[in-house]
Amino acid sequence: MKLSKEVKVGILTVVAIALFIFGYSYLKGSNLLEDNRVYYAVYDNVEGLTKSAPVTINGLRVGNIDDIKFLDDSGRLIVKFHVNGDFSFSSESTASVYSTSLIGGKALAIVPNFESTAVAAKSGDTLQSKLDKGLQGEVMDQFIPLKDKIEHMVVSADSVLVAVNKTLNPDARAAITSSLEELNKTLVEFKALSRNANTLLADNKESLGRTIKNLDVTTENFAKISDTLAQVEIAGTVKQLEETIGKFNNVLDKVSNGEGSLGKLMTDDKLYTNLERATEQAADLLQDMKLNPKRYVHFSVFGKRPGPYEEPEDPTK
Repeated sequence: MKLSKEVKVGILTVVAIALFIFGYSYLKGSNLLEDNRVYYAVYDNVEGLTKSAPVTINGLRVGNIDDIKFLDDSGRLIVKFHVNGDFSFSSESTASVYSTSLIGGKALAIVPNFESTAVAAKSGDTLQSKLDKGLQGEVMDQFIPLKDKIEHMVVSADSVLVAVNKTLNPDARAAITSSLEELNKTLVEFKALSRNANTLLADNKESLGRTIKNLDVTTENFAKISDTLAQVEIAGTVKQLEETIGKFNNVLDKVSNGEGSLGKLMTDDKLYTNLERATEQAADLLQDMKLNPKRYVHFSVFGKRPGPYEEPEDPTK
């Protein structure tokens, strides 16, 4: 059967249109040859998400955004997207909008909930929605506290500069200048004193050397004396002293117990009384001999006998 030119042109036109539609859909991420599942998610703000933006699962692109439109008069937005392939996830999974780069590109990530016991999501289900801060949001979160600190530092620095300007008035500048001059003079004097000390040490170097040498000799002599004292038999001397003290204690014990003449004298009251009486009588006798020697030493030509001894009324006369 021979086809006419018109039929051939029509067939080519239909094939071209079909190829165009297939190619356009493929470029948009929709493969007409695969069974695509369509899902929905509702957001208050899509953060710049656009049609044909990629849909990913664990970083792998599995579909595209098909449509974004207002859901109702409240301003909420409903996002329609499709997922290619046969990967299944639960109906409690989350559709999260996130940033793909620092320049603000957006994509939709399906976060599967593997721990959920819910049934698998079916085409036409509405998933839970979430807005992820993404890389740009995290950077901004880190930058905002830093910005606040910088602003606080700038304010503090400004306050310090104002205080310094108020402090450094002409009188304060003059006082600071005077203090610096005095400090400079002190440093100059200290330098001169150090120079004089160096000169003094240099001039008396020999004397200092002799003094140090004599000090060394004195130290050696002291060490020798210490060694000599250490070699003395201190233990023997201490032992002899202990023996002497022991003997003396024995003597004292005997005296206390009334042994010996000294002990009896110390403990026997009668002996002490007799000794005291004899001493008194001897004193009286000596006194009388001194006052009346004729009674004891006499010489008589006629042989007159002396009278008996009579104790004087006053022994001192």
